[in-house]
Amino acid sequence: MFRKKLINIFLVLMFTVSILFIPNCTHQKQYDIVIYGGTSAGVVAAIQAARMQKSVVLIEPGKHLGGLTSGGLGQTDIGNKKAIGGIAREFYHRVFEYYMKDESWVQQKREEYQAGKDWYENQVWWKFEPHVAEKIFRDMIREAKVPVVFEERLDLKNSVHKQGTKITAIRMESGKIFRGQVFIDATYEGDLMAKTGVSYTVGREANAVYGETLNGVQTKNAVHHQLQDFINPYIEPGQPSSGLLPGIDPTGPDKEGSGDHRVQAYCFRMCMSDAPENRVPFEKPAGYDSLQYELLFRNFEAGEDGVPLIISMMPNRKTDTNNKHGFSTDYIGQNYDWPEADYTTREKIYRKHLLYQQGLMWTLANHPRVPEKIRQEVSRWGLAKDEFTDNGHWPHQLYIREARRMIGEYVMTEHNCRGVRVAPQTIGLAAYTMDSHNVQRYITKEGFVKNEGNVEVGGFPPYPISYKSLTPKASECTNLLVPVCLSASHIAYGSIRMEPVFMVLGQSAAMAACMAIDMGANIQNVDYAVLRKQLLLGRQILEWTQK
Repeated sequence: MFRKKLINIFLVLMFTVSILFIPNCTHQKQYDIVIYGGTSAGVVAAIQAARMQKSVVLIEPGKHLGGLTSGGLGQTDIGNKKAIGGIAREFYHRVFEYYMKDESWVQQKREEYQAGKDWYENQVWWKFEPHVAEKIFRDMIREAKVPVVFEERLDLKNSVHKQGTKITAIRMESGKIFRGQVFIDATYEGDLMAKTGVSYTVGREANAVYGETLNGVQTKNAVHHQLQDFINPYIEPGQPSSGLLPGIDPTGPDKEGSGDHRVQAYCFRMCMSDAPENRVPFEKPAGYDSLQYELLFRNFEAGEDGVPLIISMMPNRKTDTNNKHGFSTDYIGQNYDWPEADYTTREKIYRKHLLYQQGLMWTLANHPRVPEKIRQEVSRWGLAKDEFTDNGHWPHQLYIREARRMIGEYVMTEHNCRGVRVAPQTIGLAAYTMDSHNVQRYITKEGFVKNEGNVEVGGFPPYPISYKSLTPKASECTNLLVPVCLSASHIAYGSIRMEPVFMVLGQSAAMAACMAIDMGANIQNVDYAVLRKQLLLGRQILEWTQK
């Protein structure tokens, strides 16, 4: 009888324990590769891993795939498009196939589309509508049979479980746990990388750190996207006691080339339309404050006569609209906290950027202090009605030009961009100008307001990116790859940070991850000679042999 009671007690205890652990058990699954971030890099990495017969899961904190590629940046920035191969080129070939279909043209005919040179060649198409990009990414993910988990964010307090130098699992805010052999951080912010304990930096290094010339504070090079001369910085012109106009940093820059915490400006890459049936006019947003645009008015009054927007035409009478001139869509100086902020703070920064750009577009189209010819041009545009339909026709993706950057086994620098040094163990090519948008507005010693931080220096051929710039130091983590927030100085990152390059790096990272699993090796110890052969089989371009 006593023995029977003991058995019953034991069974009750076991049942209670099983009930307690059911939630975690149902939320845990082992994968070969766990990818956090559904950016273009994350999507391509997942496809490559699946094609190499590895179990893989793609976790996206939001509701959409493709990051900025599907978030408004249809004007493909790369510099030399022949440097792009692999799955990235396959994506752009699918864009070509899409636009070869007559039914894809709704607001105009294909022969009416004028987009300048190199918009398509050799069955590759480089300009596209946002929803087309996301459709293609979703098609490719579905064909590869990759499971995608949407709306799951890292638990910022207890996100990474490690044994020694290896990540064993990551935990989401919901409590879901994902286990894997190798992890890939494909986010623009590097959240997984940071929570893993990997070394990283935010802001601009001093030129002295890596012997560069274009890093750190840049007032002398900031000649593009600059404000007109002699603009007074105070609310009441000439009256410091009235306070500075919004967005002007009272501390100002330190000496030329010195490092700081500042991050180049963010904006939304708007998709606009001038087709009457597909155009949503710009509205004056709730919370509009004309003082936010006083510098814009003064810039016009000081002599600016151009529309402060880069309007690049996409198919179907749509655009990819970007920053131009001294006061435009870049919300300069308002993003410094984003890289390391929690989700609540990032949401506030996102909303602040949205209000600013909504107000800017209404101002350009309607405000009487904007020159009439500018108002006439801007007011003929509106948001594309059939894009971003779940977000008021505004992009779901803020243009995170730069956030955290890993300090890994090899740091890409200005010397690599210029070809003075050749990065070892190449896994892809970068091909864009060394580019940084402005990072702050300040008062000159003469007492006027100027922008600081813009750099645009090119003239070099495509150059290699090192595999070691995707790997953390072995002492910190041995099963994490970082293809987006890779190891690069601020100014080198400004050249590398193009969406096609992120796709290339995502594919290469996935190949390396698969090899590490097959070899039972740390990601730092993957045999590069074998990896290189695999990369070439994957149609990656590793050397630039053209003039």
